[in-house]
Amino acid sequence: MLLRFPAWKVALLLVTLLLGALACLPNLLTEQQRQQYIAWLPVKPLNLGLDLKGGASILLEVDPVELRQNELRNVNRAVGEKLRETPLIPVSSRNPEGDAVVVKLRNATDRAQALERIRSLGKPPAGSIGVPDYYAITERADGAIEIRFTDARFEKLQIDALSSSIEAVRRRSDNSGLVEPNIQKQGDSRILVEVPGLNPAEMDSLIETLTKTGVLTFNMVDPAANIADYTPGVPRNNRVALPDDSLNGAIEVIHLDAIIQGSDLSGAQQDFDETGGASIAFSLHPAGAKRFGDETRKNVGQRFAIVLDDRIVSAPTIISPITGGSGRITGSFEIEEAESMAVVLRSGALPAKLKVAERRVVDASLGADSIRAGVTASVVGVALVAAFMIAAYGLLGVFAVIALLLNMVMMIGVLSFFGATLTLPGIAGILLTMGMAVDYNVLIFERIREEKRNGRSPITSVEAGYEHAMATIIDANVTHLVAALVMFNLGSGPVKGFALTLALGVLTSIFTAVVVARWIMSIWLKTFRPKWIPI
Repeated sequence: MLLRFPAWKVALLLVTLLLGALACLPNLLTEQQRQQYIAWLPVKPLNLGLDLKGGASILLEVDPVELRQNELRNVNRAVGEKLRETPLIPVSSRNPEGDAVVVKLRNATDRAQALERIRSLGKPPAGSIGVPDYYAITERADGAIEIRFTDARFEKLQIDALSSSIEAVRRRSDNSGLVEPNIQKQGDSRILVEVPGLNPAEMDSLIETLTKTGVLTFNMVDPAANIADYTPGVPRNNRVALPDDSLNGAIEVIHLDAIIQGSDLSGAQQDFDETGGASIAFSLHPAGAKRFGDETRKNVGQRFAIVLDDRIVSAPTIISPITGGSGRITGSFEIEEAESMAVVLRSGALPAKLKVAERRVVDASLGADSIRAGVTASVVGVALVAAFMIAAYGLLGVFAVIALLLNMVMMIGVLSFFGATLTLPGIAGILLTMGMAVDYNVLIFERIREEKRNGRSPITSVEAGYEHAMATIIDANVTHLVAALVMFNLGSGPVKGFALTLALGVLTSIFTAVVVARWIMSIWLKTFRPKWIPI
């Protein structure tokens, strides 16, 4: 029988309600009360979204022009390594120019072999089926070889750049000590960063930390280069001229091919040098440490440049081989600047600089107004639903209202347990599930009323009411769950918040409106054994 509840079912039901109430409890207490009474409880209050707590919202966009230039530099370096393989193929120049890497050979007789080596770079890994070549390689009339990305390859690079940028932004946010930032993909090339509770004064510092490219390279300085032959920032002869901050912005010419890169770092932190000035201490992975040791051993007496985001911060002379796998970047750093740069370096470089497409601040007072409006709407909505249920169904309506209140407790408890973030659309989802929860009771109660009119006893009327309404309730819930899952997977931001609360509300509503309300009704029937149902 549907109204029969064995002891184990009752125990399971009560334990579930108790766990839901415990998970909900932190939301009803102040921080001091939580520390005093329930510090042992491993559940935190609901996180409040930007629209409820106030804070900063920043929309970042990957710069496709800079992405192409950065990736062309990687191609340029890879081409150089290929051409230096035995036997060496000498070149007169090798530089990124526009949207291509241009290679000019010294000997025209080496062209066939050079093309073969370069084409091998652009082949997908063995076993890849249907994957086009990475590069479009052409020969110019003057004998130069041009290497460009194919459209398919650059599209893939953009997708990968967005994914790695999201991960880098997340690591930088975490390392910056931000509390629960919301970071998500928006569209095909943008990243939405929401930081509840962040005040406007902190936004500029956050944007600077998130948008720094964070590209670190160690490059040998070319002392023989004529600075007058170079335009700062424009590669020429596999070299580039950059400003040296340690020499008040004077121009230095360095080799494009880096000794080590940021990916060789195993750690970075703000430190102090011998004079007490702020610096950045770094350590290298074993492979990077070996490469750095080998290069410094070969170039004792020469200078190498430490380049951060296309600016030379220091260009020390190699006194002896540096084989320890660690070092220090010194310069005219402020302590905050050195700490910020250390965060960027240990969080990983961006594949391209992120541009700020949009920025806005939600004032905390507006968030407080939203909370008051949301709470007022919830209380009024639940009160009206409760009044309708009691007026329409009497005592059975009271049972439904009890189940409704338990449903709200369960929903908030489940959301708190999973560390969800509550937003205004989330509150709307909660209110919707409140209506859905009593809707299930309406279906059941109307069926009970119909069975009563047909002359059935109270117990058989209730049994038939639950039995015949279940199919409709299950169909409705499956439909709601499918809609919620579609919104959660395809939507973003507020839509996801609404979908999450809707899906959880469907599950808790089934439990409270069908199971808990039926259990309460079974207790009433068994205790009072009524001759008729007041409905």
